[in-house]
Amino acid sequence: MRTAVIVFPGSNRDRDMFHALELITGSRPQSVWHTESTLPDVDLVVVPGGFSYGDYLRSGAIAARSPILKDLVAKADSGVSVLGVCNGFQILTEAGLLPGALMRNAGLTFVCKEVKMTTVNNATRFSSKFTKGQVWRCPVAHHDGNYFADESTLAGIEDNGQVVFRYADGTNPNGSINDIAGITNDKGNVLGMMPHPENLVEPLNGGLDGRLLFESLLDRAA
Repeated sequence: MRTAVIVFPGSNRDRDMFHALELITGSRPQSVWHTESTLPDVDLVVVPGGFSYGDYLRSGAIAARSPILKDLVAKADSGVSVLGVCNGFQILTEAGLLPGALMRNAGLTFVCKEVKMTTVNNATRFSSKFTKGQVWRCPVAHHDGNYFADESTLAGIEDNGQVVFRYADGTNPNGSINDIAGITNDKGNVLGMMPHPENLVEPLNGGLDGRLLFESLLDRAA
């Protein structure tokens, strides 16, 4: 599986993502600086976590206007898989690739801990290796992860099966509506999620729970 990771000023989880993707796919991802205008021909583009542009204005708002985003939108429209994690999720909503918005955590504090998630839709290219209802562990580290959508938008993504992951067992760390931790676009080829699966892909990290997401994509690309 060919992969690329977009890097912005303030990205700080790009190296973690490079490592996870190389570990699981066997190939080093291509690094794409935000000022470039064209993405390489790959199967997966990842927008990693961090604090692009210091979260000034709004988290992800400035990064969503970077030159590379024009081609990212085009690639997403053509069906290429796109994964946004944490700040990447924020950027994808700001760019209009995903519905809703990420607001300040309900507790108004930065949260860095492990949470649990349940897979509510395993019929996507990102979740096929999970079983429906599977509860798994994943770390979070964010200040603006409180997912919100208006009533009609929320009803639409729920009815369309676009909610892939929810926080489980009372571990919602940010107040996200309906315990939403990860959603796709209506085509199902763009996923945004606040937890960091790339940080739980080998025993050295403390577990393998996050591997299933990447292995789902790898299986599809095979």
